[in-house]
Amino acid sequence: MDILIYPHDILLTRAEPVKTIDGSLQEFIDAMIARMYRARGIGLAANQVGSLRQLLVMDCRQEEGKPPSPVVLINPVISACEGSEVQEEGCLSVPDFTATVKRPSEVEVKGFDRHGREVVMQAGGIEARCLQHEIDHLNGICFVDRLGPVKKALFRKKWAKLRAAAARKAQSAAREGRRQ
Repeated sequence: MDILIYPHDILLTRAEPVKTIDGSLQEFIDAMIARMYRARGIGLAANQVGSLRQLLVMDCRQEEGKPPSPVVLINPVISACEGSEVQEEGCLSVPDFTATVKRPSEVEVKGFDRHGREVVMQAGGIEARCLQHEIDHLNGICFVDRLGPVKKALFRKKWAKLRAAAARKAQSAAREGRRQ
C-alpha cells in the first residue's frame, strides 16, 4: 500500500461514502493503520492510499509516547467548530514540506466506527487539527490548498525542487540496483 504524492488526481477527488462495512473493509482498515504507523504519521485518509472511500485512521497519542490507540472514522463530517489557531502542518502526501495553516481550534465530528456504530467526537489541539486535515483529504483538499497566495507560490517553487530531487534520487537508486 503506497501513499500517493501530491498532486495525484485521487488526492484532488472527493471520496464516496462507505455503504457497506464488511470483512474486506476491515482488512483495508487494518492495512491503513499499519501503513500510517510505518510512515510515522498521525493520520491517513483512504484517498491517500488510492481508495476513494470516506474513511480515515488516526492516532495522535503516539506522539505522547502512549501505547497505540488508533481511531477509525467512516463517513466523517465536521458538525461543529469553534475558535481559531495557526499551527505548523505536514502531510504524508507532501513529504519534506510543512507550513502554518489556520484552522478552528475545536471540532465536533460525527461518523461511524469500524463496526458501524455512530460516533460523535469532541476534539481540540492536535486531534482537532488531524481530524480537519484528514477530512479535508476526503473532500479532495490538501493542506497546501489552504495556504494564502504568497505561501502557495513559495510552495509551488519549493515543491518543484523537492520533486525533482526525489526523482533524481529514485533514478540513482534504480541505476545502483541494476549494477548489483
